[in-house]
Formats: sequence, structure tokens, C-alpha cells
Amino acid sequence: MALAAILLASCSTPDAFSPEAQEFLDAYTTTYKALGYESAEAEWALNTRIVPGDTTASARANAANEAYAAFTGSVENIETAREWLSRADELSDLQTRQFEQILYVAANSPQTVPDVVTDRIALETELTERLFGFDFQMDGRSVTPNEIDRVLRESDDLEARLAAWNASKEVGRTLKEGVADVRHLRNQTVQALGYDDYFAYQVSDYGMTSDEMSTLMDQVMEDLYPLYREIHTWARYHLAERYGADVPDLLPAHWLPNRWAQDWGSLVTVEGADIGSALESWTAEDIVRRSEEFYVSMGFGEMPETFWDKSSLYPLPADAPYRKNNHASAWHMDLEDDVRSLMSVENDPGWYETSHHELGHIYYYMSYTNPDVPPLLRGGANRGFHEAVGSLLGLAALQPPFLQEVGLLPADAPEPGVEALLKEALNYVVFIPFSAGTMMQFERDLYAEELPADEFNARWWQYAEEYQGVVPPSPRDGDLADATTKTHIVNDAAQYYDYAVSQLILFQLHDHIARNILGQDPHATNYYGSTEVGDFLKTVLTPGATVDWRELLQETTGGGLSAGPMVAYFEPLMAYLQEVNQGRTYTLPEPGM
Repeated sequence: MALAAILLASCSTPDAFSPEAQEFLDAYTTTYKALGYESAEAEWALNTRIVPGDTTASARANAANEAYAAFTGSVENIETAREWLSRADELSDLQTRQFEQILYVAANSPQTVPDVVTDRIALETELTERLFGFDFQMDGRSVTPNEIDRVLRESDDLEARLAAWNASKEVGRTLKEGVADVRHLRNQTVQALGYDDYFAYQVSDYGMTSDEMSTLMDQVMEDLYPLYREIHTWARYHLAERYGADVPDLLPAHWLPNRWAQDWGSLVTVEGADIGSALESWTAEDIVRRSEEFYVSMGFGEMPETFWDKSSLYPLPADAPYRKNNHASAWHMDLEDDVRSLMSVENDPGWYETSHHELGHIYYYMSYTNPDVPPLLRGGANRGFHEAVGSLLGLAALQPPFLQEVGLLPADAPEPGVEALLKEALNYVVFIPFSAGTMMQFERDLYAEELPADEFNARWWQYAEEYQGVVPPSPRDGDLADATTKTHIVNDAAQYYDYAVSQLILFQLHDHIARNILGQDPHATNYYGSTEVGDFLKTVLTPGATVDWRELLQETTGGGLSAGPMVAYFEPLMAYLQEVNQGRTYTLPEPGM
């Protein structure tokens, strides 16, 4: 019986509980946690200390991941879980959910195809090292990703921007064939347990099919498209004036302040609301400590001392003999108290927001690490919930009343106008066509169609043009694979729609907090010191994956998943942009065309 059919057939009986099943679950959990911890430690070392030519970290990661895969994907564990799920009427709901999780994890590394799993693990480790150990070069000198990003955020020199953008894409040459190979191996692993492909496997974590997820994402983009069209038109004219160039029909990628055109927020500086100068008096450590203080003010506990001892929070010294992954992330190492973050925090607004975001993940980990949530269910209600919580607190930390509370804006700062809303839209709204469109469609094709490597770039830019109205600066070399420069293609595969889902949840949660708890304008809230907000967030965070995510969303916000609150939040911006864009040429199609 295919895994999907088993999960659909599973149905526990109220008040049922099997001691025999619990004995297996307890034993499984003990080994699962131990092997998972060693795997996490090995991956942590692989991401935080990359020494060119040194294979020690990769060898350790391979060994740890192979041991973890051999256990979680063992034929015995698969058969035992299947057997118990066929007798689900004897199980409690928590027991059923744990057996379903055992099978879901097993599908990622089934030992029915052990050689495929081993090859996949080795290649994934190699690609991670290639991506994060890559020597980015500009003008013949090595540069960090942070330096590239700074040029794209700040420079008005189109030649310098083009050089930085091109430099950011060179790593794709080294990843292209490996991504094609690892895609094939990922498909083979999950197909062994009945999934159509790896994309379908990842989507199933939501209880949805690939078509259902695509339909949901299409609806989200349709709801936000009229506003995005106005933003795109505004950006074309704004940037042409900034660079002293003709207005383009579509946006050249190197004109935009992000390597993947996913966030344009730095195009606007809101007068009287720029926190960059105020942050100059803060150290990078201040930013992380003050982020923790925000959560504590709402009634959450302090982070364990091990967080500060074991995390990798700041950029490496220029003379460091190794490199690290500069992509921000949060890690629940042992499913208990060992929580860490990997960042490269500097005292700028971007890292200020990111720090609050990553600590949102950490506090989610800490909240569902409690006796009522078995370790196998210590995850978000769905993966999008995790990102939603991080983004929610990132948004809250940038609202003007909060910034005044923490001293990053003066008490007499003017109330934010529509430009502040534009700046937020350049982050949140602009991100949807990238996440729900370009990334999701490319990854679906990558896995469902087994997209050949020599078609990667053409398909990627087809979707970037279709969904984002963005084009490359010039025709791209066939040896390049620009999609693979996005870390999620390599090591968080087929999950990027999580971020789009998270934005819907984010605005639903924020709208509920602003209107129903704080009684404040959603555009001008201050969560700081509100234990009522903290208590509400705990009701969202504490259950982990012990409840259905749809039910949790309904119970906490009073509604199902919808773009409505996000559309409503940006409604005042629409009229403003329509007025600004009067007389301008629109190059994206009319809505509905």
C-alpha cells in the first residue's frame, strides 16, 4: 500500500491508547533523537567551519547522515509504522500522528533503496560545501556575500551593480550538474514509498497535492497581482530616474537591490523612519540581545546560555582561515534545549529585522519543547507556521511605535505616511511572485518533469519574467545555472512555497493581534511588554505539530488561510500608486489576462 493511502486511511479512536505501540514509539524516539543530534552537530560544523581542501567536516556529516538515514528509513521501522497505522483505531491521536511522522521521515531516506540514499547524502554534502565555500570574486579580489549585497542595496553605479550581480551568479557553474543529479536521487528516494516525486513529497506535509498547492499559490498571486502591477510600474520609472537610464519594459535584475529580486525594500528610505543611523550606536551583539529582550517583554523566558555559547552569530574576521554559511537560520539541535542560530549580524536594518525573525524560530522551538508534545511532533503546525512566526516578529520589530519604545526612533518622530507602507510592500508584496511563482514553479518542474540541466536557466528566467517582470541584464551563458545560486535549491529543496504560506499566516496573526488584542492600527502597533500578545502567541506555538494546522489557524484567528488580511493591510497603498502611475506605461498585463 502506498504511503499516501496509508495516511488517508489512518483514523484513531477517541480515548484509545496502545501501551504496546507506545513502547515502540519511546524506543524509536530515543534512537531518533540521538542520531538526529549527531547529524545536526555534523551539519552545524559543515556550515560554520568550511576549510578549503579539508574533508573532515564532510566525512563526519556523511557518516552521521547515513546513520540517521539508515535508522529512520529502515525497513523494520517502515513496516512497523505501516502495521500500526492499519490498526489506527487502537491508537490515540498523538500516537497516530507520531507513526505518520515516522513514515514521512522514512520516505526521505528509505533503506529499500540504500545505495540511492547513500549517494544522495554524499552529493548533498558536497553541494553544500561548494555553495558556501565558494570564492566570490569582484575585480580580481575575493568578496563576501554581504559585500555583494551591500553594492546591490546602495550603489547607483550600474557597472558596479552589474559586476556584483554577475559575481553572485558564478557559483551556479559549479552546482548545475550536481543539482541535476541530486534531484534525480531525491526523486528516487521518495518514489520508493509511493510519492510521485520529491516536490509532491514535500507538499504532502501540508496534507495537499502538488496541484492543490499550485492552485493556492495561483490564488494568492491573483489576489495581490493588481498591487504588484502598480509596484512594478512604479519601480521601473523610479529606478530609471535613479540610474539616469531609459525606462525599461521589464526590470533588469541587476537594477534591483537583491540577488534574486525577491526584496526591493531598500529602494525607499522613509524620512524620519530610517533606523540605520540609530543602529550605528548599537553593536551586532546589542541587536541580538535586544531581540531577545523583545520576546522576554511579552512573557517568554530568556534563551539558554548555550544559545550564546554555541551559536555562530557574527561575521568571521577577515583573516579567518575558514568560511561559513552566511544565510541566516535557526537550529533545534536535539529537539530539547540545544537551540542555536547561524547568522552574520552587522549593525544595519537588514540584520536587525533578521535577528528578530530568527529568534522567532528559536522561541517556537522552546515553546513546543514541553511534556505535552512528543519529540517526534516538535515542529511547526506546518512549515509555513515557523516562517510566519519569525516574519511576524520581524514585522512587529519595525513598526514605528515599537521603534520609539526601544529608542531607534525619537518620541516625536512624525507618523509614517504612505511611503512607509510602500517600503513594506516592496518587501512583503514583491516577495510573493518570487516565492509563489518563480521559485515554486521552477522547483515543481525540476522534480516533476526531471528538468534537464541545460534547460535550468531558460526555465528560471521564463518564470522570473512571467511572474516578477524581471529579466537578466543580458543573455545568460548556457553553462550557468542561476536558480542554483539560491541556497534553498541545494539544501532546503522543494519547500519555498512555505515562505508564501507564511506571509498569509503572518498577516492573519498580525491583524488579529492588532485589532482584537491591542486595539491598534495594524500599521502602527507595539507588541513590546504585552503579555496578552505573548499569551496569544503561546497558544499558537506551544502545540507544535500535535494539532491540524487548519484547525489551529481557525481557532486562533477565526478564519481559514486567506490573502484577505494581507490585501487589506496594503489597501491604502493602492490608491497612492495608481495616482503616482497616472500617464505611465504599464508593461505587465491587465489583471485576469
